[in-house]
Amino acid sequence: MTRRLDTLLLGVAVGVLTTAGAVAQVQNPPSGIYQPKTQAQQPPLRVEVIDGMRFRDIETRTVYTLYGIDTCGADQSAHLGRQSWPCGVMAVAWLVSATLNTWLACDSVRTDGDVHFVRCASAGHSDLAADMLRDGVAVLRPAAPGDPQIPAYAKAQADARKAYRGLWSSTFQMPADRQQADVDNGEKR
Repeated sequence: MTRRLDTLLLGVAVGVLTTAGAVAQVQNPPSGIYQPKTQAQQPPLRVEVIDGMRFRDIETRTVYTLYGIDTCGADQSAHLGRQSWPCGVMAVAWLVSATLNTWLACDSVRTDGDVHFVRCASAGHSDLAADMLRDGVAVLRPAAPGDPQIPAYAKAQADARKAYRGLWSSTFQMPADRQQADVDNGEKR
């Protein structure tokens, strides 16, 4: 019995030492060996929605903005014929529905000061921003110089526009134009 226990403990100790050696080799590869410099994957997030394109990690309180899209402001409306509908509220509702009680995996595209622009996925959405564009609750944001272009986003918006989905079935002011008008009038979104 004691001999079996000693053999078992020896096997466990050898396994632990072998694993520790493999980890040390991965962390400090010998010179001349290429190893890609990949970013560490961010842990999954649970979020609370701030507006149609921003949310806050409930653990760290870090605010994230979905990259490449823009949505109506909270008080903005679109018009379908003579009927007004709250396109800003619809964008918030869409994002809440997509993220409520759901883990998000986000990848940082860029950071501007305190603003973290991300692309995010969940079990139900392979790309939240692309799905918002496809459903017509968001529009493409004019790209800043040097920003990466995402062809799938342009295609998703074109598909929504062609099918008259969401905003594309209505008359509305483009969010970027609305924001510029608000800035010119001294207001903030």
